Amino acid sequence: MDERSNRQALVSRILTFSCVDGPGNRLVLFLQGCNFNCITCHNPHTINHCNHCGDCIATCPTAALTMDERGKVLWHEAQCTNCDKCTDVCTHNANPRIKRYTVMEIRELVRMHRFFLSGVTVSGGEATTQLPFIIELFAALKSDPELKHLTCFIDSNGHLPQSAWEKVSHCLDGAMIDLKSWQNDTHRWLTGRDNHRVIPSIKYLARVGKLHEVRLLHIPGKSDLDTEVEPVAELLNSLPDTVQVKLNAFQHHGVVGEALDWEKCSEAEMNRFHQLLAARTGDRRLTLPRVYL
Repeated sequence: MDERSNRQALVSRILTFSCVDGPGNRLVLFLQGCNFNCITCHNPHTINHCNHCGDCIATCPTAALTMDERGKVLWHEAQCTNCDKCTDVCTHNANPRIKRYTVMEIRELVRMHRFFLSGVTVSGGEATTQLPFIIELFAALKSDPELKHLTCFIDSNGHLPQSAWEKVSHCLDGAMIDLKSWQNDTHRWLTGRDNHRVIPSIKYLARVGKLHEVRLLHIPGKSDLDTEVEPVAELLNSLPDTVQVKLNAFQHHGVVGEALDWEKCSEAEMNRFHQLLAARTGDRRLTLPRVYL
């Protein structure tokens, strides 16, 4: 890759150490922007890009947000205490505290922490909305003698065509895909988009050995994974044994809007869903949540 590359990504947050975003200890990039608009999103401030309305400015206790002469909201990072008041008041599901990073800047950040890392995961928002950046970043890591041992993962909603997955597969070690519902109408209601690409993404990634994990979100009385348990189990049974299946319980943490009035998924309800799936998936391990908030 050209060392002079100035490809940039819009980044909402960086975690330099995470043990829940793929195997081992990982550096995680949360990119800004998503092509879904999930009712149950627990990071709604990552969905849209700031529209510079300025409503957040007055809420900042340290004057870390100002408006410039062009009518653009500016974030002064040195003054920010990350209190999140700006994202709490935002009605646009956006975040004024976005930074632009080049591929080379992220590569050097990874190099700084390399002795403590198993790999890098790009998440979101929806990571694949900035796919050209991911491809260049992963290629840069794979071509670097000090970093090539690190695994490169994508955390995705699966709404990417196969032709795009093919572009990144040469430098991708694994993907984690969310399956939010089975029926297309239900998926469209929950996310604002249909799921005609999600299941094919799961199948393609499994076929080429790049699928690390499938996650199923159970929302009692709202999602349909429990009422469509037969086809869901059939899909899971078609996947290699190496693919992990994680069951997620809907909770209110981070959620805004109408979903706050929905019933949370209790441990008892999750166990019921688990038993439905387990009875149809044989020896496949289905990982249950550790915490119910």
